[in-house]
Amino acid sequence: MKQISKYTWRVIGIAIVLAGLYSVVFRFTQGLGPATNLSDAFPWGMWIGFDILCGVGLAAGGFTLCATVYIFNLEKYHPLVRPSVLTAFLGYLMVIFGLMVDLGKPYNIWHALIMWNPRSVMFEVAWCVMLYTTVLFLEFSPVIFEGLKMPKLQKIMKAITIPLIILGVLLSTLHQSSLGSLFLIIPTKMHPLWYTPFLPLFFYLSAIATGLSMVIFESYLSARAFNKGLEMELLSKIGFASVVVLLLNLALKTADLLWNNKLEYLIVFNEASMWFYIEIIIGSVIPAFILLSRENRKKRNMLYISAVMIIAGFLFNRMNVSITAISTMTGVKYFPSFYEISVTLMLVVLGMYAFKLAVKYLPVFAEHDAAHK
Repeated sequence: MKQISKYTWRVIGIAIVLAGLYSVVFRFTQGLGPATNLSDAFPWGMWIGFDILCGVGLAAGGFTLCATVYIFNLEKYHPLVRPSVLTAFLGYLMVIFGLMVDLGKPYNIWHALIMWNPRSVMFEVAWCVMLYTTVLFLEFSPVIFEGLKMPKLQKIMKAITIPLIILGVLLSTLHQSSLGSLFLIIPTKMHPLWYTPFLPLFFYLSAIATGLSMVIFESYLSARAFNKGLEMELLSKIGFASVVVLLLNLALKTADLLWNNKLEYLIVFNEASMWFYIEIIIGSVIPAFILLSRENRKKRNMLYISAVMIIAGFLFNRMNVSITAISTMTGVKYFPSFYEISVTLMLVVLGMYAFKLAVKYLPVFAEHDAAHK
């Protein structure tokens, strides 16, 4: 039965990749109009809301763990760094690919390198994403050199790890928050439940909480897929840290609703309030109840469930900010086309395949296995 299951998933994965490749070809040969349900009234859809906003946030575990280990000197979390950095690096590669598909003229993306516009939030995000992807590759390069038996190059890259980590944390802080700044220019086109001047802060805090949850999520799945041991003591503390950041973000959101008299939008049950309640309950309230219990944090299944719910709440939040908030306010309806959905699913599947290949041929879990023994 296990072999049948693996074969079935493999067939599904191949079908998703083929459909995604077909959609990419269709998009570049026919244009954005025929390939998407986007319009002048609704120019940003799934490829921005999910592929970019969600992809960048889900990769936040890399800079969070690196800062924890190398800047705050909490060495006991070191076994979790390599898989977290790999997850972040692959996540940013998928983000860049998704952005290339979404851009109307992707061949002009190099313009940001020489045509500077320092007052543009998009300019800052473009530079930070390019630089941080490079930093993630350099951070992960010692693992590559170790796998290729190149100790001299591995030693050189390890020698510059601390400066790279500091630069990576700085770049991540800038663009994680700046993604929220993108929406500050449309206050009249976003529903008040999501529009706030504190969007950059909310984006940053939610990315940290979700990044920590991604560490738990990735560790749990890796333990099952690759027969790795789970560092439950470390993951339990990461779960507690994520709920602290989660509750801080929830408290600030509540304060924003109270201060700006937005509670009236929650009393009336409509599409906007429904999605807001789903986002808060699934992504904050339920996982907070789970993770505040020390006993629950010691149970691998409870940790995993809470991590999944935090990630789901994060995805709801990003999609609500980029799609629901605009559609409910402007009345312009949008639902992604087959091509948009297939490209997004393809990116997810390719990311999973890339992670599996990296684990197979590189010592991604070498430190993890040593610590577990």
